[in-house]
Order: sequence, then structure tokens, then C-alpha cells
Amino acid sequence: MAAVTAIAFAMFRYVGDPVLIMSREDATPAERAELREALGLEAPVIVQYAKFVGRVAVGDLGISYRNQRPVAKLLAERLPATLELVAVAMAIALGLGIPLGVLSALHPKAWYAQAIQAVSLLGISMPTFVTGIGLIMLFAVGLRWLPSFGRGETVALGWWTTGLLTSSGLRSLVLPAVTLALFSITLIMRLVRAEMRDVLASDYIRFARARGLPRPYIHFTLALRNALMPVITVTGLQVGALIAFAIVTETVFQWPGMGLLFIQAVSFVDIPVMAAYLLFVGFLFVAINMTVDVLYAIVDPRLRERAR
Repeated sequence: MAAVTAIAFAMFRYVGDPVLIMSREDATPAERAELREALGLEAPVIVQYAKFVGRVAVGDLGISYRNQRPVAKLLAERLPATLELVAVAMAIALGLGIPLGVLSALHPKAWYAQAIQAVSLLGISMPTFVTGIGLIMLFAVGLRWLPSFGRGETVALGWWTTGLLTSSGLRSLVLPAVTLALFSITLIMRLVRAEMRDVLASDYIRFARARGLPRPYIHFTLALRNALMPVITVTGLQVGALIAFAIVTETVFQWPGMGLLFIQAVSFVDIPVMAAYLLFVGFLFVAINMTVDVLYAIVDPRLRERAR
């Protein structure tokens, strides 16, 4: 996080001139000098960096050049849309990826297992924007079953807004969630398949079969539990990746989340928003990695025994 704050500060300090961006076109040199002093740009770089870190520590992420509003409020407004999209996409990825991976591992030579593998290659290779546009053409333009953009009607629960409680919100969520989940589905499915095949070939599984234990117990209690250990890591990292790289999906579907806000900030060279997005994503990955390490100790009893 220290490195991320340094990069974010470098964006603030050296990418563009905030005085030129924030001042009027006909501003006088005296007005620009006054604005530069008000922003603290006359102080030494070390002092500016210390003040920047101090402001970030208390949640002050600066003022948006474009919207002239606190960046923290802008992110708080867009955060529910992004987290809702990512949560549904991750649920779809886990709900489909794990069963398909187990199925293709248990019956690797079946025709449906081969079909699953072929579709997974397509899912990994297809760019997100192509998938999104294809789904829009099919379900929004052709069949007219689902809306092609926007979040639909939302309900406010305090400061949080959700579309999960309205029919238009749920319908609007389907296409972007499926688009965002497609890569994760294929990744989780292929990982579960590979891990399951390794576990099924291990000695303790052969011993369980020799003892005559029931197949469902062997497959879903003994084998699957051990095969899911790497999936915990991948799932945690994928949650962070989905939030960080939902930019394309939110742009294609005009989903009013943080990704779309970041794209708009890039277009208008809104450095405070770009730097705040960088800080948020960096913190997210650090927190998720720490959570994954804790979950490892909870799920794997060998780690607890080693600690003792």
C-alpha cells in the first residue's frame, strides 16, 4: 500500500497540471498562482507527499477536477453498482464453474466433458467486449428479452442502492453479470477439473475405493474438498480482478459503477479520481490476499497442526 500511495501521489503531482485543468481559460497568472498556493503545490515534494498520505488515511481523496465534488463521495455512489455486479458474476462463476469442473473430471472421456472443454477454450479466448456486444445483439436487439444498458430501477437502503429488489434491476443485471462471469467460469472450471483429476489419482482415494466407501462420499467429501484449496486463492484474486477490470463490461453496458467512472476520468484527465481508483483497487487486493491466507488456515487442518 505504501508503494501504491507513492504511485498515486506521482499521478497527482506529475500527470498534467491541476492548476491548468481547474482554472478558467481566461484566468490571469495571479489567479493561477493563487490556486497553486491553495492546492499546496508550492511546498516541497516530500511535504506534499506527507500531506497526501495523511489525507488518504482519513478518507480525504481530493476533489474531482471534472465534477468539482469530493472523490470519496463519487466512489461511494458508484460502489454499490460495481459490488452488486461483481457479487452476482462471482456467484454465477462458482455456481457453474465448480459443478462443470467436477463433471468433466469424473467423466473425462464423455462427449459432454469434451464439449465443456471446447466451450471453456472459447470462453477464455473471447475478449470481454466481443462477448458483451454479442449478448446485446442476441438478447437485447434480436430477441428483445433484456435491456442493453443501464442499471434499471433501484431501491435506496440508506446510502446503499440496489437493483436486486426490482424486476427491471434484475433484468438489467443479467447481461453484464454473465459477460463479466464468463472468463471466471472457464478459469474455475478448468482449475477444478485439473485438481480433481490429480486428487482422484492419489493413494488415499485408491485406498478409500478399496475399502468400498460410497462413490459420492469419495468424490464430493474426500476429493472435492482437497481440490477446492487452490480454488479459494483463485476465487479471492478473481473477486479483486473482477472489480478492477469491470471497466470494459461497465463501459459496454453503460453500467453506472466505478469502472465507468474511471473511464470517464481518463477521458477528462481527472487525476484525483484515477488515483483514488488505484488506491481502492490496491487496498482491495491486499485485503483479499490476507483473507485468503486466513481461510487457508480455516479450511486446511494441516496448516493448523503445523502451527501447533
